[in-house]
Amino acid sequence: MPRKPRLIVEGEAAVYHVMSRTALDGFVLGDAEKDHLLQLIQHYSAIYFAEVLSFCVMGNHFHLVVRMHPGEEYSDFDVKRRYSIYYQDGDKRDEPLPGQIAMFRHKWEQLSEFMKEIKQTFSRYYNKRHKRRGFFWSDRFKSVLVENGETLINCLAYVDLNPIRAKLVERPDDYRWSSLGYHQQTGNKGNFLSLDFGLVGAECLTPEQRLAKYRQFVYDVGEIKTEKGKSIDSQIVASEPANQFGSIISSRFLSRTRHFTDSGIIGSREFVRTLWQALRSENDNPDKQPVKIFGLDGMFSLRRLSEAEKRS
Repeated sequence: MPRKPRLIVEGEAAVYHVMSRTALDGFVLGDAEKDHLLQLIQHYSAIYFAEVLSFCVMGNHFHLVVRMHPGEEYSDFDVKRRYSIYYQDGDKRDEPLPGQIAMFRHKWEQLSEFMKEIKQTFSRYYNKRHKRRGFFWSDRFKSVLVENGETLINCLAYVDLNPIRAKLVERPDDYRWSSLGYHQQTGNKGNFLSLDFGLVGAECLTPEQRLAKYRQFVYDVGEIKTEKGKSIDSQIVASEPANQFGSIISSRFLSRTRHFTDSGIIGSREFVRTLWQALRSENDNPDKQPVKIFGLDGMFSLRRLSEAEKRS
């Protein structure tokens, strides 16, 4: 069966939860490999029109939550500046020709191009380092369209809690290859990560207050006992500063994590329905409806493939 085209929003900023897994057996990404993959994500996000909201690099896969911006938001001057970073090793002329600016502007707004550069560059690094040849990544990356706001903050928490579920650390900010760990351990060095956590009323908060509220949210939902993986110890959560998030209802996060990886679109009913009608292909079912996510009030998902298609 031919692969279906991705659900990609054109002409406006959109948030995607992106996941990619290695094709190799075991946990092949050690400390050095995780460091290098993170460096590549940082490097290419400074070139592409990609606002990184969250990341987590595990032993055999990685997650990114990224907002891709349309090229029209960027001036010719900014395209030239990014070009100088792209070719910083001196492989090309100092700046693009006038006719190339539109080409780079289009290229650097594409999620698929952004991910291809990261994954192909890392594959070459890994194969050279380990004196091997062949594929490193398993198939193409998965992506889920994520609505801003409450859906987004739940998705970000899901990504940052990966090391907890895998029993790698006791606290999410102890894991240095995740966004919360990066915030806490480096002070968001280089302003690499966006401070948009989907918080209501965040425009009135300082960067420090935004991070504190998001961190508290992660600890609140991370304490919940789930059927899969470890949770944050309740004594650790109790030792944290008093909860100032107010309206958080932690139980809404329980057992719903699969929707952040298995969906095609996730968000409010209207968000999912509108994007599906705008982005579906001619072969997709026009009557497909968003499915309510039990336990997350007002949140719906839509899977691209039918169950029959999944089994084929």
